[in-house]
Amino acid sequence: MHLALWIATGFLAVVALAGGVSKTFIPKEKLAVTPGGTWTGDSSVGFVKTLGGLELLAAAGLILPAVLDIAPVMVPVTSLCWVLLMVGAMITHGRRGESKFVALNLIYFAVAVFITWGRFGPESFTG
Repeated sequence: MHLALWIATGFLAVVALAGGVSKTFIPKEKLAVTPGGTWTGDSSVGFVKTLGGLELLAAAGLILPAVLDIAPVMVPVTSLCWVLLMVGAMITHGRRGESKFVALNLIYFAVAVFITWGRFGPESFTG
């Protein structure tokens, strides 16, 4: 179980890192014409960049607290935040009729729920 949680956490951290880098460093106009990024056309630059920054923090928050053994409870807290983020992403893509991105966000949601459950519960870093 511990290994499965680390694999899931690593996967989600890579997803967060990729999303964070793209939203933070790629111009909004360029994102708005990419598949899955059309929602950025209706959002402010500040919102997109802030979301990107939060995703970069999530990538760090999923890995570093446990690796450095500094407040490892932040791993499930971060994954819980990711659950909430994915609810928002599914709503956004659903309203736009982008069902394949809703399905993709549902996968990320499920992975984050698994991490949250596992790290708050049976495989807690505090136990």
